[in-house]
Amino acid sequence: MTSSNKTILATCLLAALASTAGAAPATGERLKDWPHVTSAIGPDAALEARVQEIVAQMTLAQKVGQMTQPEIKMITPDQVRQYYIGSVLNGGGSWPGMDKHATVAQWLQLADAYRAASLATDARTPIPVIWGTDAVHGHNNVYRVTLFPHNIGLGAAGDAALIERIGRATAHAVRATGIDWVFAPTLAVAHDPRWGRTYESYSSDPHVVREFAQAYVKGAQGRFGDDGNVVATAKHYIGDGATDSGRDQGEALVDKATMINVHGQGYYGALGEGVQTVMASFNSWNDRSGGVDYGKMHGNKALLTGALKEKMGFDGFVVSDWNGIAQVPGCRNDSCAQAINAGIDMVMVPDDWKAFIANTIAQVESGEIPMARIDDAVTRILRVKLRAGLFDHKPSDSRHAGDVAAVQHRELARQAVRESLVLLKNEAKVLPLRRDARVMVVGKSADNLSDQSGGWSLTWQGTENRNADFPTADSVLGALRAELGAQKVAYSADATALDPAQFDVVVAVIGETPYAETNGDILASDPVSHSRAYPQDLAVLRAAQASGKPVVTVYFSGRPMYTNDLLNHSQAFVAAWLPGTEGKGITDVLVAGKDGKPAHDFRGRLSFPWPGVPCPAPIDRPDPKQPPLFALGHGLSYRTPGKVDRLPEANPDNCGEVTTLPIFNRADTPPFALHVAAAGATQPLGNDLNATLRWPAAAPVVQVRTVQINTQQDAKEVTWLAPAQLIARSSSRRNLGALARNHGALQFDVQLVQRPVSPVKVTMQCGTGCEGGVDIAPVLATLSPGQKQTVTVPLACFAKQGVDLGAVEAPFVVSADKPFAAAFTQVRVSVDADNAAGGVRCP
Repeated sequence: MTSSNKTILATCLLAALASTAGAAPATGERLKDWPHVTSAIGPDAALEARVQEIVAQMTLAQKVGQMTQPEIKMITPDQVRQYYIGSVLNGGGSWPGMDKHATVAQWLQLADAYRAASLATDARTPIPVIWGTDAVHGHNNVYRVTLFPHNIGLGAAGDAALIERIGRATAHAVRATGIDWVFAPTLAVAHDPRWGRTYESYSSDPHVVREFAQAYVKGAQGRFGDDGNVVATAKHYIGDGATDSGRDQGEALVDKATMINVHGQGYYGALGEGVQTVMASFNSWNDRSGGVDYGKMHGNKALLTGALKEKMGFDGFVVSDWNGIAQVPGCRNDSCAQAINAGIDMVMVPDDWKAFIANTIAQVESGEIPMARIDDAVTRILRVKLRAGLFDHKPSDSRHAGDVAAVQHRELARQAVRESLVLLKNEAKVLPLRRDARVMVVGKSADNLSDQSGGWSLTWQGTENRNADFPTADSVLGALRAELGAQKVAYSADATALDPAQFDVVVAVIGETPYAETNGDILASDPVSHSRAYPQDLAVLRAAQASGKPVVTVYFSGRPMYTNDLLNHSQAFVAAWLPGTEGKGITDVLVAGKDGKPAHDFRGRLSFPWPGVPCPAPIDRPDPKQPPLFALGHGLSYRTPGKVDRLPEANPDNCGEVTTLPIFNRADTPPFALHVAAAGATQPLGNDLNATLRWPAAAPVVQVRTVQINTQQDAKEVTWLAPAQLIARSSSRRNLGALARNHGALQFDVQLVQRPVSPVKVTMQCGTGCEGGVDIAPVLATLSPGQKQTVTVPLACFAKQGVDLGAVEAPFVVSADKPFAAAFTQVRVSVDADNAAGGVRCP
């Protein structure tokens, strides 16, 4: 055989082996069942023998410790040692020492401390701890880090090679802080923009999600051949983007074929590339056409074990989501044999981890959880830790450890921003902006890095930040001034200082304000209309258009929204998504080069269809009578400018019958905002989920902190130190008449902390001298501290007490004296609820 033939044969053989290593169903292949996926990281006999040797040495307490994942706020390094803890995590808005501005060195120091503690146990073979973090658009919990565009923007960029580079850069940033596991990528195929996590989805096209899943895992995790690799996570398994009406943690109502062929695609790409962990989803799945209600994913053995581990062949470990086991019927935060038996290997139990360990040990000893299931879970965890090299190095051994430069990838992020921008309109070639143009910048988001970055940015919801928290970032206003010269760029946030003689063009930067899961959901009864939620942005555009100068709108959003009115008031319109910290990526495309020609063209294309009506049908069930305004894949450029005719405008109050009026759940739900009040003064609580308010500071009468009742940080615990009120106040009076006619009731979840010794009045206010309600102290008296109750007060009760239900300005007021303490959440007015359990008798 000639040398050249040998070379050809070897090349073909290597190509065949490479293709088999990551074997997954071919794109476009219609599957009838869950497919087997061959992982790029194959079995290793020596490693497996080592795993079995360690498992055989372990006590039950050591095994359950490996399966337990507390939050860093709730566990010390010494407790990691004492309880043989296998993993820790930091949630969004959690940092070393609870210092938002903790340095890279401080993160690394804590990581080394946790690992050293995990190896200081009395176990025959000490096992290193693994630390997980939500690095979903860069290492987003860390101060001074570069934030990339959220996934929806990267989907619009359509560049798998770019995704791989971002995955690698994110891994390097994570390793710089000593962390070795990322809860990314999100592989949801979002099909309803009402879902507040839509921006975590690359696309409504499952094949795009699959391609990008493979690219991200390849960049971030690889084959663990680089000390910059981290363990990656495919999440949230499965169907999180398929829930009815886009309700977070809701119910997916798709058939099995859709779940396999659409929502499974990202997992086939990630598993084929060797992803080592999978995170279970909060949602449930009800295949009504097939007659199977699978229930909550965290308790579903058919999916976690049968589909994922057995049929698909996944040999890594499954981790639960934040207190996700508690949503399985019959389970609590600290106890869920069903979830472990179903296939959860590591349990994310942020707060109640000590009780979880004790309960799980007891469940194994009683036979409720078989020892074989425990051994399988620990085997999987050890397999991943050995593959990732965690036994071989401490966090500070990495060449990236402590390297501040490793968390700064600004040029890469700037490129990602440039490529993600989608041009939807450009009349009269108003773009690109001339370099000699005098620019008036308007809009609330122009110099707001929180709006620009969105949720999961330093904090969980992204709402507690200021520009000072992003010292290495560029806002759009800052980027324009840097590019054109500060003397040419004026700014008026609300567009009140518009003198047409002083400028040539208006750049309006508007958009959604930050949100993350649940808080970002749009109700099924509400329009998907930007102007309904943010009327001030429409007012700004109207003022800008009235100047007579061309208006360029840069629009920040975590999803496609109904924006016909905004488009009509703009000569140019750019969908910029949530671009992150690099505002100069936007001006790179908006501003002409020095030769007067575009320096960069628009390359982004819509990764989701853009609605043309305020009440659109779900993307996966389109209404042929209401096609999207812009289809999936649409996008203009300087070479193909296109034209958008004047669009019909509609901003209805609702999309059908209103069944629920939300007032509070974790955060303020506009138009309502929570306050505390006493002696004629009020104080808004705000949306800082980590703050404890003692008000007034000089002589507190009330204390408020964020706690959990149903889901993560969803409730406000109020301690009355003197007579005071908790008030949910609206920015305008609300007419609850229709809700009352439909048997409406005020409902809220309350968890008792300290029983009252005097009345606790729940009232509604409708102006001066207009207030009425009921005493709920008798209901609270039946509860034990820590017990939860859903309280229902029929609207008829308030009307009977003289409340004008047609003009309610405060639908939820709790008045109490000391001593009393309770937590409140899920405050809403619901129809057909006046006879619900937990009802309060009208006086």
